[in-house]
Formats: sequence, C-alpha cells, structure tokens
Amino acid sequence: MKTYYVYILTNHSRTVLYIGVTNDLTRRLQEHIGDSLESKRTFTGKYNCTHLLYYEEFRQVNDAIAREKELKGWKRERKIELVRALNPDLKTLILW
Repeated sequence: MKTYYVYILTNHSRTVLYIGVTNDLTRRLQEHIGDSLESKRTFTGKYNCTHLLYYEEFRQVNDAIAREKELKGWKRERKIELVRALNPDLKTLILW
C-alpha cells in the first residue's frame, strides 16, 4: 500500500512557507533542493524553500490532497502553530 505525504517547506530565514503533496517525500525533497535550471524556475526554487519543517502521512491520496487544500487555506499564523506543535524550534527535518 502506498503512503502519501503533505509537507511544509520553508527558506533559510523561515519567511516563506510552501505546502505540497507527494507519494515519495525523499524524492520530492531532492527535486526541490536540486540545482537544475528547471527547479530554479519553480516557487520553491525562486524562494529557496529547501528546509522541511513538517509532514503528515496518509494512506489515501484523496485524503492527502484534501489536507493539502485545507492547509493552504489557513492563515500563516495557524500554519506556524501547526508546525510548532511538533517542531517547536522550526528545525529542518532530515529524512536521509
């Protein structure tokens, strides 16, 4: 059975938040962090969002997509509160 992830990335100064969904978190982070010209043209590349702050796991893709949409609708303060509940110091999470 597949696992799906909703994740929150930020930049070095923690001023930008990016929320995404994927079925392979490690691969997707490597794509965001990559040095390719294509990755630099994306939102995460433009704002250098390479720090994983938070993620949630789901068994159903529809649940993950619904959660992503829900989080994207939240105000910044609420998103930060969610992250701080599990990652109080906003440290970069390492998966590999």
